[in-house]
Amino acid sequence: KIIPIEPSSPSAAAMSRFVRRLAGIPWRQIAGEASSVGLLMAQGLCAVHVVSEHVLGVAFPRGPSMLPALNMAGDVLLTDKVSPRRGWVGPGDVVLLLSPEDPRKIVAKRVLGMEGDEVTYPVDAGNSDATKTVVVPQGHIWVQGDNIYSSNDSRQFGPVPYGLVKGKMSYRIWPPSRIGSIDSKE
Repeated sequence: KIIPIEPSSPSAAAMSRFVRRLAGIPWRQIAGEASSVGLLMAQGLCAVHVVSEHVLGVAFPRGPSMLPALNMAGDVLLTDKVSPRRGWVGPGDVVLLLSPEDPRKIVAKRVLGMEGDEVTYPVDAGNSDATKTVVVPQGHIWVQGDNIYSSNDSRQFGPVPYGLVKGKMSYRIWPPSRIGSIDSKE
């Protein structure tokens, strides 16, 4: 059963004042400003996404394969995403690429050879002096980790299609003691 509140009661008067206050708030203006701010934030996030995916990104490489050039963990590197599309990647550059063995993984390796180059590499670095020489096929590059004793690279999976290169690591921004450009070995 619903019991009506009589207008003369104190709670009815308070409710009436509350409703008048709510009616006096400029809801349309607030909603308009909120939607403007929301749209501006969405545009900003889209711009950040486009820049980080296609121009300049940040990479956090992990693992021992690039020792001593990169730490096992903790380095933060700027990654140039334009250079691979322009063909500005060459021997000595450290690149970020999709793993040819597991496309869900992104790995950091050093470019040792471009298409047409002859590359001589140790077959079993820790156990023998045997080497093998290969010619890098067209549209491919040869990549290796600086730490050849603990790197899964072109010695195992062969030349890498150039299209798997996602960025060229050019500058270390963390840790502060090692800020600077990444060494290029040729």
